[in-house]
Amino acid sequence: MKLGLFSATYLDLSLEEVCKKGTYLGYEAIELPAFKEGNPHLDVDDIVKGNNASDLRKMIGGFGMTISALSNHTESLLILGPYGKDTAWICPGTKEERIAFGSERMIATAAAANALEVPVVCGFIGCENFGRFFPFPYAKGWEEMEQEFVERWGRVLDRFGEYGVKFAHEPHPNQLVYDVDTAVRSVELMKGRKEWGFNFDPANLIYLGIDVENFIDRLAGKIYHVHAKDGEVVSHNVKVSGQIPTGDWQRLGRGFRFRIPGWGTVPWKKVITELSMIGYDYVMSYEHEDVTMSREDGIRKTVEYLKPLLIEKPYEGRNDALFK
Repeated sequence: MKLGLFSATYLDLSLEEVCKKGTYLGYEAIELPAFKEGNPHLDVDDIVKGNNASDLRKMIGGFGMTISALSNHTESLLILGPYGKDTAWICPGTKEERIAFGSERMIATAAAANALEVPVVCGFIGCENFGRFFPFPYAKGWEEMEQEFVERWGRVLDRFGEYGVKFAHEPHPNQLVYDVDTAVRSVELMKGRKEWGFNFDPANLIYLGIDVENFIDRLAGKIYHVHAKDGEVVSHNVKVSGQIPTGDWQRLGRGFRFRIPGWGTVPWKKVITELSMIGYDYVMSYEHEDVTMSREDGIRKTVEYLKPLLIEKPYEGRNDALFK
């Protein structure tokens, strides 16, 4: 496995500056944001023109880094919603206009990944009404959203297949796929098609009380990318706030916080062991959302903590001759 860096952490710097910083600290790969607004690191429409993709690969390769994934977690939401003011800032318009926009942008992201020779695009799938996970007041609401997922994302994934690119959904609150059960169900709904899989971010699962190793074992073969992000179930707050708290991320009394690896509740040695056991040998991409410390603290502490834990080679097998 390699340790990578999600460049969206540093949108105030040029991509060259991010690569220079990352490689100096020991990061070996970079994950690029692919959304349109406010993104100085990648224009998915421009990158497919002329030699732009080749030039970008050479620039990043010059720092000894590879591109692990393109990520579009905003525009991808529009394919399944929600469609109220929650997503109007991404694209105003009717529900149908937002679905069309989200679909077109994800297909453009797949085209960009193909041009850059990047095998995977990460993002969210959306969810029109997360409250439908509960059967009352309409028991068929979640089931109907599942069928919309198959229809709308199925059309998008057909185009991903044409480009030879996989989509890795990141299970997360307010998404149709948010835990182990819904992830397994989504694979069934998509009939195991190769374009559909997951960006495994353990921090997004432990808030539910899930042992994240179970996600790895149950979804073996469908984990296409991994985020190195931690989360903390704050034991002295959770008895008051609960593990699904409301309020500002920096509120002192929250029962759950995102953290950098090693500062939260994620059992990283177990996670890395299980990833190794299922044959995952790709990138763990560091994403900074820790409200307790600076990005500079995070980028340095993460590489210092995780690098020594990464398993470089699998077990060779026992040589019985040594014991004779």
